[in-house]
Amino acid sequence: MAAMPERTTSDPHGALRAAVSTAIVQAMAKLYGRGPTKAKTYFNDEYVFTVLEGGLTPNEERLVEAGEERLVRQYRLRFQEVVAGELTSAVEQVTGRKVLTYHSQLLFHPSRLFEIFLLDGPPGA
Repeated sequence: MAAMPERTTSDPHGALRAAVSTAIVQAMAKLYGRGPTKAKTYFNDEYVFTVLEGGLTPNEERLVEAGEERLVRQYRLRFQEVVAGELTSAVEQVTGRKVLTYHSQLLFHPSRLFEIFLLDGPPGA
């Protein structure tokens, strides 16, 4: 029987990054009643950055169409402060690291959500 070639990957953290993205999307779907349609997570040392698309609720989208970006941003950022524990817990469970601090940011045109976590060490280390 021939030996199977050893598989190598150019992204050793790909599965972990995907798991963080999935955990955040699922948490947001639970919290907002609707989750983002796209998510991509990046690691840089002890930082975790997740970029989300399609995460606004229908009422938030309507407010943005009416020029109320400031109101949507204020509400969304305040709500993110209230539910920060649920999001940081999801990231901690996936990465096996403690989240030291967390920040959320929202952009419009095109709409993007940025979730930024500072861990107590690199994920997967």
